[in-house]
Amino acid sequence: MTSIDSGHRGEVSIRDLSKSFAINGRPLAVLKGLNLDIRAGECLVIVGASGSGKTTLLHVLAGLEVADGGRVAIDGEPVHGVGSDRAVIFQEPRLLPWLTVLGNVAFGLEVHGENRARAEERASDHIGLVGLGDFTDAYPKQLSGGMAQRVGIARALTVQPEILLLDEPLGALDAMTKITMQEELARIWSEENVTMVMVTHDLEEAVYLADRVLVLPKEKGAAARLIDIELARPRDRSEPRFVRYREELLREFGLH
Repeated sequence: MTSIDSGHRGEVSIRDLSKSFAINGRPLAVLKGLNLDIRAGECLVIVGASGSGKTTLLHVLAGLEVADGGRVAIDGEPVHGVGSDRAVIFQEPRLLPWLTVLGNVAFGLEVHGENRARAEERASDHIGLVGLGDFTDAYPKQLSGGMAQRVGIARALTVQPEILLLDEPLGALDAMTKITMQEELARIWSEENVTMVMVTHDLEEAVYLADRVLVLPKEKGAAARLIDIELARPRDRSEPRFVRYREELLREFGLH
């Protein structure tokens, strides 16, 4: 199986980042003066109330949106639009219904000029990585939600990104499937040596996956907070320290 060796690349520097949107003709600031360093190879999980700028920050990192002010750099190079060093996984897998699992995963490589045989070889490796080796010839309509999301993860990894950006990728799954996929994400991140930045509303998920959790404030002008999750992997959700981290995050939102 081909594995990704990022060479410890994928370091992100964010300086004085600001972003506003016009609502009924008036500007609404969702990010203001954010400073953050994301270490190469770490898993950073972003949490915050609705409207705090979680998805906006992820989209700016992906190059899908342009900040109003500040600077974002990856490995010292400013971000100007999308790039092959980053891959995005959304809540909905957005698979092409007329292509098989193999075709969906190979699609991005073929678009970027990879010949079909090589694209399918690399796609097959990553389909195996996410545990779908027996489903390469299946079509999206034949897959469960969890399986479809695995295809989305394989498709993102196949292009060998330095940074994997995930926008609530497990939010639409049932509770048991979500737990299974959290375990899979933790395993894949560990094996593939990529920087992973993930947005979630699920605080337990944040504690389970993150090296650090970034808490974005709802109140404009308040400072964002970084919480180090100092737990061994694989993580035990019933461990007292795990529970304490979850309670700490709940207190950040006034829920405990």
